[in-house]
Amino acid sequence: MNALLELDDLTVRFGGVTALDSVSLTVQEGQICALIGPNGAGKTTAFNTISRLVRPASGTVRFAGQDLLRRHAADLAGLGIARTFQNLALWPGMTVLENVMVGRHARGRAGFASSVFGWPAAREDRDLRARAYAMLDYFEIPDVAHRECTGLPFGTLKRVELARALVGEPRLLLLDEPAGGLTHGDVRELGDILLRLRDEHGITLLLVEHHMQFVMGISDHVVALDFGRNLVSGTPAELRDSPLLVEAYLGTPV
Repeated sequence: MNALLELDDLTVRFGGVTALDSVSLTVQEGQICALIGPNGAGKTTAFNTISRLVRPASGTVRFAGQDLLRRHAADLAGLGIARTFQNLALWPGMTVLENVMVGRHARGRAGFASSVFGWPAAREDRDLRARAYAMLDYFEIPDVAHRECTGLPFGTLKRVELARALVGEPRLLLLDEPAGGLTHGDVRELGDILLRLRDEHGITLLLVEHHMQFVMGISDHVVALDFGRNLVSGTPAELRDSPLLVEAYLGTPV
């Protein structure tokens, strides 16, 4: 496998606080990689740095050989990077279909307004709508296409957000706490969906997650952070009984 995403000696500071201290990780193409660690370990800061929402003090971030630190957040969709957020970032006053269509606009020429609100776009608009419907079918929620997001079950909204992220056909999908707030049944279904995305569509996934059973069940590689530093990394089998990882979560040596 080839490295798709590489973080090397990444350091991020907020005032006098060092949130990431020389963190490095590599995500191989076609892999599900999980970024774990206790609260305050630096996971979200790493995600926000990759997403270009945070500027690092030093280090490099490379995607498919390109220097991401030279790009703006608005460029990421066009490069093939999509992201979901811990707190759902859907437009409550728009329909499910319109929300999914937003995820494709960065790759189109007609623009967001013409695609979503029906301004002239002709063939591109029809293609966008067809792709959005196809994503709703894939996530088995076509029946809510024309409903507003407000009031829909949380598990359904998670699927809408995934559909929106994937309609742009990313190579890399960043998932921030994807299992958060889901029922046990929804978590199992989410795991099946993510494995299908990897196996059937070749999408590379990097996820931040606290649900350890979920992480260990679907990940190819796991990277653990603690106090903003690399702690341990390896396959789920290698990390399952790691004394360093147990100590980081429980606070006592094993």
